[in-house]
Amino acid sequence: MRILIASPIDAEAVVRLAEEHEVTCALGASERELARLVPGHDVLVFRSGVTLSKAVLEPGTELRLLIRAGSGLDNVDLDAVERLGIPLLRIAGPGARAVAELALAHMLALARNLLQLDGLARQGHWAKHTFENHLLLGRTLGIVGVGQVGRCLGSLAATLGLGVVGCVKRPSPERAESLRRDGIELASFDEVVARADFLSVHVPLDATTRGLVGAAVFERMKPGSYLIHLSRGGVVDEAALFDALRSGERLRGAGLDAHEREGPGLAAELRSLPNVVLTPHVGACTVETQRAIGREILAAVRALASRRGARPPLAVAS
Repeated sequence: MRILIASPIDAEAVVRLAEEHEVTCALGASERELARLVPGHDVLVFRSGVTLSKAVLEPGTELRLLIRAGSGLDNVDLDAVERLGIPLLRIAGPGARAVAELALAHMLALARNLLQLDGLARQGHWAKHTFENHLLLGRTLGIVGVGQVGRCLGSLAATLGLGVVGCVKRPSPERAESLRRDGIELASFDEVVARADFLSVHVPLDATTRGLVGAAVFERMKPGSYLIHLSRGGVVDEAALFDALRSGERLRGAGLDAHEREGPGLAAELRSLPNVVLTPHVGACTVETQRAIGREILAAVRALASRRGARPPLAVAS
């Protein structure tokens, strides 16, 4: 089979795929370039940062599988995927633990002022009594979107002694009971916002969630609370977040791994604030996570090939 890899994935997975199939790597290719390369390929592997538009997908008349090496699908024209009848496999499971751990890291960094203390220490200042630090123990974590990531985060937080309350798009008694077993109380969005000391956002970006967390939400949050955002840029209104952080009336700080504008110009205004932790969308970027995703990609391609007979091994094309 012919496989087009449009985003960086685990190097070992690329080697294994190339031993069994014809692999073309098109990392960083533009939409126009991808549209040119897609024809003739059976499988397209991609992550965030690549746009699978109608123009990219329509030339792929031989595509038999799209593999999203991660979770978000806001970069895919899902209407085109459905209309063209291309199966779409989303490998979200392996990244849940990594994203949840990074959310906890942001929480700890904010509660203990790690960035400010580190910066002062490097300048030779002994700022032991300069900042007000806080425990996570006894605080309430509010999770907007208790999917795989949110559930993992809630379970980890509960073991650290935080109360955990979360909301989902389609609540049910069965869902509430299932989450309760992991120490997560199911509530409405408004209640989660009002009760949270740390409000952590884990929803996909779509028409219903764009701008979901903005000025109105910040006004309802507890004084001294924190925002943690590791979902998708566009879910949080960054201009409203900047205003809320600068005023200090409600928000004490924020940690963001997802941004409205990603790349060198990310979070231009937020970068000027000392009470913000910024990471460049690295939630799932651990060695272990990417290896696990790579293994699942390899298994999915092998399963597809077995249904039509594998082609002879061919070399990697780049």
